[in-house]
Amino acid sequence: MYFSVVSHVKIDSPVFRLHTNATVILLITFSIAVTTRQYVGNPIDCVHTRDIPEDVLNTYCWIHSTYTVVDAFMKKQGSEVPFPGVHNSQGRGPLTIKHTKYYQWVAFTLFFQAILFYTPRWLWKSWEGGKIHALIMDLDIGICSEAEKKQKKKLLLDYLWENLKYHNWWAYRYYVCELLALINVIGQMFLMNRFFDGEFMTFGLDVIQYMEADQEDRMDPMIYIFPRMTKCTFFKYGSSGEVEKHDAICILPLNVVNEKIYIFLWFWFILLTILTLLTLIYRVVIILSPRMRVYLFRMRFRLVRRDAIEIIVRRSKMGDWFLLYLLGENIDTVIFRDVVQDLATRLGHNQHHRVPGLKGEIQDA
Repeated sequence: MYFSVVSHVKIDSPVFRLHTNATVILLITFSIAVTTRQYVGNPIDCVHTRDIPEDVLNTYCWIHSTYTVVDAFMKKQGSEVPFPGVHNSQGRGPLTIKHTKYYQWVAFTLFFQAILFYTPRWLWKSWEGGKIHALIMDLDIGICSEAEKKQKKKLLLDYLWENLKYHNWWAYRYYVCELLALINVIGQMFLMNRFFDGEFMTFGLDVIQYMEADQEDRMDPMIYIFPRMTKCTFFKYGSSGEVEKHDAICILPLNVVNEKIYIFLWFWFILLTILTLLTLIYRVVIILSPRMRVYLFRMRFRLVRRDAIEIIVRRSKMGDWFLLYLLGENIDTVIFRDVVQDLATRLGHNQHHRVPGLKGEIQDA
């Protein structure tokens, strides 16, 4: 019961939840889908000769990776090559060989990425320490007796009064977690770029250009990075002890799923990067501009009078504003209005609220 209540308490921003909730769910779902397809059915099927057992060749090519001929991607399918990337590797002149080594690790990599995306939330939950849940005291429901409601509002008001101007470090820790979320999503773009041998960073743009251009004159980037048909070379001893070379064509049905997953992740990560950058700019503005705090608070909580917000912002610090904003996201609007009004009244009546080391009424941070 406790966990079901805590899960409904908002302790972060919607953009942060896109990182730590939505993206984690997406990545784990993709990992399960790839794992299921990989271990239920054949992740690879190779055309082989009778001299080699089918399961032996498939297992060998799956473990040791397959390859494509880069020059064959630009050749015409059906006349020059049987399929893009599949060609005679013993042809004239040097040929560029591209090994496909990633597909065994896709499911594990997706799960590892999910852990990285959840890390900022885990860090913030440990730093937040259940403060918001403890302070709202079931005031988010708003259905309780007047005596109980009055008592809980007094407890919340006393906490805010006694701990005013002591929440900056608590708020900055959350901003650090948002910065970590941005660093993580950018770092994962580079991680996947390395995972796909430097082909992922412009993957989405390449797909858009391919769809807009004449497809006969361009190489399909999805087939180039996620080939459906590849080559595999298997060596074994012949009857006389000589080494025999067996050439096989392998179909990778799993790459049909992989290409859809990673084209979605490319656009999703770009969207997350843009939204998180805008959020961090918004945080910097909040830190530097008390007037912006007043404006944003007034826009979000219409029931609170502007003069009350101005008094609180003028007599408190940025961390107190952030705590109040999160409380307003969780507490019943009428109850929250009363708490803010009472806090502003108490601040207005007591002009000498003591905070060690601070002088004056206007606190810019």
